Amino acid sequence: QVQLEESGGGLVQPGGSLRLSCAASGRAFSPFAMGWFRQALGKEREFAAAIKWSGSSTSYADSVEGRFTISRDNDKNTVYLQMNSLQPEDTAVYYCAARGPYSSTSQYAHEYDYWGQGTQVTVSS
Repeated sequence: QVQLEESGGGLVQPGGSLRLSCAASGRAFSPFAMGWFRQALGKEREFAAAIKWSGSSTSYADSVEGRFTISRDNDKNTVYLQMNSLQPEDTAVYYCAARGPYSSTSQYAHEYDYWGQGTQVTVSS
């Protein structure tokens, strides 16, 4: 089992930045590919970003490409999502997820094995 806990969400003005963190505990973190997904009110959960277990490969949804950056620190058992140039349409609950072990990245939620509880991000003036 892998337990995931997100943090770093909050209220930010349009154009602002936030960095989300996802701390893992339980099984060894390093072999798992990690993903960030988001779900806006009344909408389906959608893929945002993912990173391979080694950190050597990342992928992004078109809607966040160039604004969001996913990274990981295997020594700290933590994955990050740096979000810049935030817009109101980025408002959602953000979830981190683990897939593995030794998996590649995936944009499909059903391919992830473990999920956190989510952290709310609200972009509003």
